[in-house]
Amino acid sequence: MTIRRTRRPDKGAGDPTFEKGLAIRRRVLGEEHVRRALASSTEFDRDFQDFITRQAWGSIWTRPGLDHRTRSLITIAILASLGHEHELALHVRATRNTGATVEDIREVLMQVAVYAGVPCANTAFRIAKAELGGQGSRPEGPRARR
Repeated sequence: MTIRRTRRPDKGAGDPTFEKGLAIRRRVLGEEHVRRALASSTEFDRDFQDFITRQAWGSIWTRPGLDHRTRSLITIAILASLGHEHELALHVRATRNTGATVEDIREVLMQVAVYAGVPCANTAFRIAKAELGGQGSRPEGPRARR
């Protein structure tokens, strides 16, 4: 099977839910990450990129009930509990943009240890430590948005 890249525009362009989702996705994950994800999409996964931008970012992350810091911490707990290491690393890096602190991440991972198991938390601590600069401290960079 050959997967071709096509130049057709994003299906969601112009849709308010997609546009809001794209803005939040860029704000949380960073412009460069989102640009790469969309630019590398193919005919095979373009609908998936549209789906996550519209549903996860446009329908869920835009809801008023929780701030981005809280959503970020919940996401980290779920990803750590499920063992989704690559996504966990991405969302630990994204805490620079959500207002979650190193202390917040540590406490969430302690909670994961109790409710999802020590092996999940052990892996998550290793990943978070690597993403936060080795000893679990945040490297210098842009100030978190609250």
